[in-house]
Amino acid sequence: MSGAAAEPRARAAIFARLRAAPDVEPVAVPDVAGYYRNRAAPSGESRRERFVRNARSWRAEVIETTAGDWPAALDAVLDARNVRRLLAGRGTTIADTLAARLPAGRLRWYDAPLASFKPELFGAIDAGITTTLGAVAETGSLLLWPDAAEPRTLSLVQPLHIAVLHESGLHETLFDAMVGQGWAARMPSNALLVTGPSKTADIQRMLVYGAHGPRELVILLLRDGDAA
Repeated sequence: MSGAAAEPRARAAIFARLRAAPDVEPVAVPDVAGYYRNRAAPSGESRRERFVRNARSWRAEVIETTAGDWPAALDAVLDARNVRRLLAGRGTTIADTLAARLPAGRLRWYDAPLASFKPELFGAIDAGITTTLGAVAETGSLLLWPDAAEPRTLSLVQPLHIAVLHESGLHETLFDAMVGQGWAARMPSNALLVTGPSKTADIQRMLVYGAHGPRELVILLLRDGDAA
């Protein structure tokens, strides 16, 4: 029997077993909102300080800067790591600043289909830069919502991922972020939680960075209250 012919029979058999299974008592939905509502608020440090500490514990580099100074901080990051080509998305809140700041030879827009762009993407791009939806202080994680302007490839392929984060986007927990930003009403097709650079310990239980993603994560944290 060919695979194509066997597939409908296998599916029918699975559904038949499911229909024949005995009824089970429904499981009560946990009171997630109540759990977070009754948690004691962290003390001893600000949310920004807590995020920075946790992000750095995952080997992310956090550079605290301002809305006016972050382009200069970006220049320093690119020069220190000898980044020759930086990949960015058009139509983002940082696109105009990047275009005005970086020479055309150093800035590459992600404006080509992936199929035709792969050789350059994997062979000639040193870093990718993205905006962020916010971050979670509890875990030091960035929140990214990839879209047509900023595909998820921008944060997953290059050896270096640079993320621009506003302090106003910091939330204490992921639950707080989901509620505060109204995720239920506008869930994206893909949401990313980035906690440090890419790492794995699958090979001989040795922790290796950059095996299947960026080996470095640099976060430009734009503090609130600073002049734009």
